[in-house]
Amino acid sequence: MNQTRIIPGFNLSLGYTLTFLSLVVLIPLAGLFIFSAQISVEQFIKLMTSRQLLLALRLSLQSAFSAALINSFIGLLLAWVLVRYQFWGKRFMDTFIDMPFALPTAVAGIALTAIYSRNGIIGQFFETKIAYSSLGITLALLFVTLPFVVRTLQPVLEDLPSDVEEAAEILGANAFQTFRYVIFPAILPAWITGFTLAFARGIGEYGSVVFISGNLPFRTEILPLVIMSKLDQYDYIGAATIGTLMLLISFVLIFTINIIQRYFAKRTG
Repeated sequence: MNQTRIIPGFNLSLGYTLTFLSLVVLIPLAGLFIFSAQISVEQFIKLMTSRQLLLALRLSLQSAFSAALINSFIGLLLAWVLVRYQFWGKRFMDTFIDMPFALPTAVAGIALTAIYSRNGIIGQFFETKIAYSSLGITLALLFVTLPFVVRTLQPVLEDLPSDVEEAAEILGANAFQTFRYVIFPAILPAWITGFTLAFARGIGEYGSVVFISGNLPFRTEILPLVIMSKLDQYDYIGAATIGTLMLLISFVLIFTINIIQRYFAKRTG
């Protein structure tokens, strides 16, 4: 039985796809690799072992991981509420979850800094400094990465058949057992995907962090800030090398997502 082809034939479609993908993604990324390859071995070792880079890398990974981990639970709760319950203001809540996608991250950083600074509306009630600290960086990343988890889990929860939960209830399972053995295995691949996407996004975030971090050397510098400092020093090769490092980290995370998704697809297939 012949399938109706709405889009032109395979060869033409593939050609347009590869051309667009090459111009927008592959060629710029290849250019970054080629440009960063100009660095000498001595310069590369000196850069990778520098205290500034190591501290920034640790802070970026810790902040991004903490934000992704917290959002993986908060995002699951929000997705569950949006899918399973009807209440006044649901559409407004659903809309505001996408605000970090639409709002310029620099605007978010300015707003968070004003709110959580020492004299801010919320920051004044805390003895521990929130703005200009690692806690403020994590807070900014929480704001930016929340939609990744919610929007990944939401369609999976919507497609989850309710009759499976009803069958578990009839068989005597309580609410926790139903979630543990019925719901959680079904949403686990999406949950891991949302966490990993949030983690990868948090590592490269700049706009919302640049204001609330304070850019304190060796204390609140993240990897994108180190890149900017290298550019200010006209060290373009060093900046490109750090950018390549961030690219490799993100690639490994996304590649891991694909492996996990294929594993669960084979398992449930």
